[in-house]
Amino acid sequence: MRSYSEHAPFHVSCFFLEQNRIVYFGFRGKMAAHLKGEKTQVLPDFLHLNDLACEVVGGKVLFATDDFFAPAENLLKKQSPIFKADEFTDYGKWMDGWETRRKRIPGHDWCIIQLGVPGIIHGFEVNTSFFAGNCAPRISIQAACLTQVDLSEFCRRGDRIGTAASDEEFQAVKKVKSDEWTLLVPMKELKPGYLDTSHNYFSVSSKQRWTHIRLNIYPDGGIARFKVYGIVQRDWSASGPNDLDDLVAMKNGGVCVGFSSAQLGHPRNILGKLKAFLFLFLNTKSKLYSQ
Repeated sequence: MRSYSEHAPFHVSCFFLEQNRIVYFGFRGKMAAHLKGEKTQVLPDFLHLNDLACEVVGGKVLFATDDFFAPAENLLKKQSPIFKADEFTDYGKWMDGWETRRKRIPGHDWCIIQLGVPGIIHGFEVNTSFFAGNCAPRISIQAACLTQVDLSEFCRRGDRIGTAASDEEFQAVKKVKSDEWTLLVPMKELKPGYLDTSHNYFSVSSKQRWTHIRLNIYPDGGIARFKVYGIVQRDWSASGPNDLDDLVAMKNGGVCVGFSSAQLGHPRNILGKLKAFLFLFLNTKSKLYSQ
């Protein structure tokens, strides 16, 4: 079990002067800042694209080697990760992300994610928020385009916290040969989950259509969120000649290519169902009228 001290940066307040400015290292229940005078990070353009793996659009975890401290399903949540200072599970500190045990055997941990909508991937975001001493040190990312026949090999996942993959699950997932999938991101280091280092971005140059992702962490540890940004590539072969489709919907390949403001919500949110549009519209109006 990981010690509580690994999460200590989120429970201790500490201020000190560095080059005539105050540097903040922690506050109970808040993410710690870890400032080193670095230049502001330039955000990649692909962040304006849709998240193909989000649970809201149907993304799901099919397999994970280990879910002991926190299940891999947390990776695909739409809402930003949070920290609960005083919450624990039967297995250790509660964390909003995917966190595995320390590896005591050769190898590394990994999980397989089914994209909610298949498409061309332009980039990944690996968010390590609140994972400081327990952050996964390195990652690599592979991808494949699987069929329904391939998907029949996966075992059904239930409540996974406190568990690791069984021998039966390992034998089943071995049939899809995920270790041979196309490498989109070679092994890269992750920055820890401090306020100014938690967002790790990786661009992709592949123009192929993908349906599934294998996320490898080396050798173990935690990640808060995993986002797969890209453009949907729908299979139109099942559509009839007289079918009516919303051509700007995300599931059909709709993409936001420009906007004047995203202060209260990103305009890509209106590319989903009507309910999503109404939520964005009403939320924006309420904030405007309350000012």
